[in-house]
Amino acid sequence: MIHALPVAGGILAIAPLPGGSGTYEADLLHLHDWRPALVISMTTLAEMTASGAADLGADLQDSGTRWAHVPVEDYGVPSPEVTDIWEGAAQAALLALQGGGRVLIHCRGGCGRSGMAALRLMIESGEEAGAALSRLRALRPCAVETEAQMAWAQQV
Repeated sequence: MIHALPVAGGILAIAPLPGGSGTYEADLLHLHDWRPALVISMTTLAEMTASGAADLGADLQDSGTRWAHVPVEDYGVPSPEVTDIWEGAAQAALLALQGGGRVLIHCRGGCGRSGMAALRLMIESGEEAGAALSRLRALRPCAVETEAQMAWAQQV
């Protein structure tokens, strides 16, 4: 299931890892039909492999969707090295959103890590942190699961 809201002139969405809620092929087709300009994966390679989504990046890119892999452990936040990767992904996401495009962020369940990243993008696009969190949680109540995730999202 894709949970989407308007941000910075485009559409920002969070979702579970394809393959986690059904079959990988059906989830990938649903994702393709949604037509994101960019998909950001916040899952580790081990999680993707366990869910049958090890080829997600290649499958997305083969269909013309840009993909960024920002691996973060479940309930975690990006390490300093991964934060550097995030910066490039965030810049691409903000450009896509400002151009009216669609950006989808996923983690395993579509809550903590994806919510953390979505909140950070919302704040980076100019939204006030509290209002952005309220808007995000109205759509997906489980968005941003830990204090560490909340703190990371607000480091703008």
